[in-house]
Amino acid sequence: MMVETVLSRSVRLICAGGLAFGMHAAVAQSGDAAIQRVEITGSSIKRITAEGALPVQTLSKAQIEQSGAASVADLIATLPSMQGFTTSSMSVNGGGGGLQSASIHSIGEGYTLVLLNGRRLAPATSGSTVNLASIPLAAVERVEILTDGANTLYGSDAIAGVVNFILKKNQTDAIIEGSYSQPRSRGGRTQTASISKGWGDIDKDGFNVLVSASHDETKASWARDRDFSKSGVIPFSANGKNYSLYQLSSNSMPGTATVQYTNADQSAGSVLFSPNLLATGACNGSNLFRISPTRCQFDYAATVQNTPAIKRDSVFASLNYKISDSANFFAEALGSSFTNTAQYAPPAQPLGVPLNSALYARAIAPYLARVGVPAGATVDSATMSLRLVDAGGRADNYKTVAKHLAFGVDGGFKGFDYRAAFTHSENKQTDTAAGGYMSLNAFDALVTSGAFDPFAPPGTSQAILAPAVLDVQFGETKSTLDQIQASATTELFKMPAGAAQLAVGADFTRQKYSEAPSAYNQGPNKQQPDFTDAAVGGTSGALPVDASRKNWGAYGELLLPVLKNMDLTASTRYDDFGAVTNDKNFDADGNLLGSGKQGKTASKATYKLALRWNPVEMLLVRASYGTGFKAPVLTDIVKPLVNGGSSQFHNCPITSPTDPRYRLCHGPAEYALLTGGNAATGEGALLPEESKQATLGFRLEPIPSLSLGFDFWDVKLTNQIATLSENLVFENPAVYDSLLRSYFDPIQKQDVLVAALTPFNLSTAHYQGIDWDHTYRTSTALGKVALQWTGTFMTKAEQDNPGTGLEKNIGRFNSYADVTFRVISKLTASLRTNMFLHSLTANYHSGYTDQEYNEDNSVVREVLADGSLGGYVPLTRRVSSYTTFDWQTKAQLTKQFSLTAGIKNLADMDPPFTMRNAGGGNQSGYDGRYTDPLGRTFYLTGNYKF
Repeated sequence: MMVETVLSRSVRLICAGGLAFGMHAAVAQSGDAAIQRVEITGSSIKRITAEGALPVQTLSKAQIEQSGAASVADLIATLPSMQGFTTSSMSVNGGGGGLQSASIHSIGEGYTLVLLNGRRLAPATSGSTVNLASIPLAAVERVEILTDGANTLYGSDAIAGVVNFILKKNQTDAIIEGSYSQPRSRGGRTQTASISKGWGDIDKDGFNVLVSASHDETKASWARDRDFSKSGVIPFSANGKNYSLYQLSSNSMPGTATVQYTNADQSAGSVLFSPNLLATGACNGSNLFRISPTRCQFDYAATVQNTPAIKRDSVFASLNYKISDSANFFAEALGSSFTNTAQYAPPAQPLGVPLNSALYARAIAPYLARVGVPAGATVDSATMSLRLVDAGGRADNYKTVAKHLAFGVDGGFKGFDYRAAFTHSENKQTDTAAGGYMSLNAFDALVTSGAFDPFAPPGTSQAILAPAVLDVQFGETKSTLDQIQASATTELFKMPAGAAQLAVGADFTRQKYSEAPSAYNQGPNKQQPDFTDAAVGGTSGALPVDASRKNWGAYGELLLPVLKNMDLTASTRYDDFGAVTNDKNFDADGNLLGSGKQGKTASKATYKLALRWNPVEMLLVRASYGTGFKAPVLTDIVKPLVNGGSSQFHNCPITSPTDPRYRLCHGPAEYALLTGGNAATGEGALLPEESKQATLGFRLEPIPSLSLGFDFWDVKLTNQIATLSENLVFENPAVYDSLLRSYFDPIQKQDVLVAALTPFNLSTAHYQGIDWDHTYRTSTALGKVALQWTGTFMTKAEQDNPGTGLEKNIGRFNSYADVTFRVISKLTASLRTNMFLHSLTANYHSGYTDQEYNEDNSVVREVLADGSLGGYVPLTRRVSSYTTFDWQTKAQLTKQFSLTAGIKNLADMDPPFTMRNAGGGNQSGYDGRYTDPLGRTFYLTGNYKF
């Protein structure tokens, strides 16, 4: 039993109101040994007396080890409540940018707050999304996940919930740990090593110093090494018929030519063809498929990684010092260097061919009649769509350096328990070309001189292209967070059922964010008018960002013990966000303006009510209702409108020949995207998003060995800031006509059709579901047996956009290229004997409706009765459910030494087949965001204390 002091009652208050995270460290650092016992240590059976009014899941160190996870991101991905996060595989095309994140209930990574010891980390973005890769798993003692809004404590970006990583403390042993894992297939090998040592016991010596260092490294795995991902041409069956996925690219080697022409009657036309095919009668090159008598396409999926190469080094240090019997000083520092090297297909780049060039006269003009260009037509432009195989695959080295420092004091004074802390946190990421990208000027010189023939087969020009391959840094982003926090708790007044408790606090935050694109990523602009080069296979048109914003908040929370078995908690918070200061302010023509304010100031009060009721000893009922708001992130406001890369394949949205944009159509093709912020300061400026959250749950413990828990949750968002998906824009041109524009591409050196995607307060969204957490434990003749079953059942995940209506996202591939699973669950059975702990875990994802296509999307072909391929067809199908099993055995060989062996994906289940060609990386045949491409993986971990 815990001694009921002012501090312990205050902690009970904080737990009941969902504020436990900010107070655990204060409790742990108190000098009262009895008070230390209130610190959460985790249990496989949740006891009702430990439950608060809000659903908090705690992963102990033992549960973390039992997961077999090699990193923090891997650990978070195993939780059924997590959906919609960024994975490492999404960087295999640049989309993930080296980020690994958390997202509770598919609401989004920008609505899930990640903390370290109850304090904020510098985000990897201009909002609050933290790169989990910066947190060393070896230093983590436990993880607490609050699956309900916590904005009344932490501020506006904790709408979906909070993930709090609690690091080791008060350790005196030296601990060495190492692990090795190897998939059955090639690639994906992981090695980790860590050491930690502490000095001094805070209770006996009045201080503790802890230092921890770790290194881990994972090799890349490749699509070509797994049957399910080795090609974009995959035969499959659906609805009783045979089909073939035909996911290819017009960017090929030898190159594809596109010719735009105008007929004598002023009507326009275009043709695509492969000059080398017409010259030789064959598709000459690796990974090429002949799709018509005049065209070859490239199988890019055969050349990509399934998972990138990863390397991480980190150091963590902490100091806890007892100033007096009632006051403590604490400090902690974290440094981390994380590298994600992701390689995908060779450079894919449409480049203009001058009509007066020797290349046009030799390789394009002779075939115009054969491909249907009418006699007398005037050729307006010619483009070559290339896949520069001999330059190698494009590789990006994303390096993230994180620095985090926090220090402060906590203690008690005249009936108050207080805490004050300062946090400084930095996150810097660089993107460096690690292969494949080429200098446009150097490449143009090779083509113009005739040294390189873009319409010749690959295999002989590696040495020719090598001098043009870039080894430059493409850009740097930096995020800095400074925060001052102070809080206090006290007993307010007596009530018949107990003492009313009050908690108050305030914080002040300054956030800075900058982007420094290289000259190559910017291209010719007003800041570098004499720069003429660009990165072939990359993007151009970026502009710098340098923005900052200050905000402050204050909160209060009151716990009222209404009855002996019922607590009511009321909390409120007021937040104030200033307008954004933009030191890199550009006008519509790209001219740099002076520093100025953009966006609007935003302030709002939010509240939360929470109830905890034990009608009988075996039953806990809990409920909460609250409001929230979320200020726009910095780049949603200040980011200039810049080149956003290529779209997926779409039909041209411009259908009228009299429209001047019609000449930029290429039929079903990849078009360009522009992305940027909304810098308006008056009408049309971005407003804060608003939310309403509610939970209702119970935990039933009919016998000591059985605990059953359900929590219903509901989140509604209004004024949601959204950037329309490219699918919505291209498929609804009448609604979004103003976003379809002509844009001069500095790499192609000609006008192209683009969709401009900028954020607005467009949407309302509604998410709803049920989480469950059941545990059973018993003793048998073999040993102690435990079962734990956790899961999430989604009942709603929908978004409403003007002009396109309500989109329901559960169990389907939506227009944003995401999937929200109806059911995700995890069942673990374990057996503990004197020396061994065995566990078997089943991981389940329900099936969903695949990405849908019509014949114009040119993705799925019918397989005819004779085995030949027919034309492109529309298709709707289901992706099957996905279940894997993991086995682990831990042997405690001595008091100091333990050895753990395990097998992930015990049955070596392949990921279910999917037709998708959007979302995530460039892999084909499966979706790396939701499944494991490594297959059966063996691992061994050793831990030694001394």
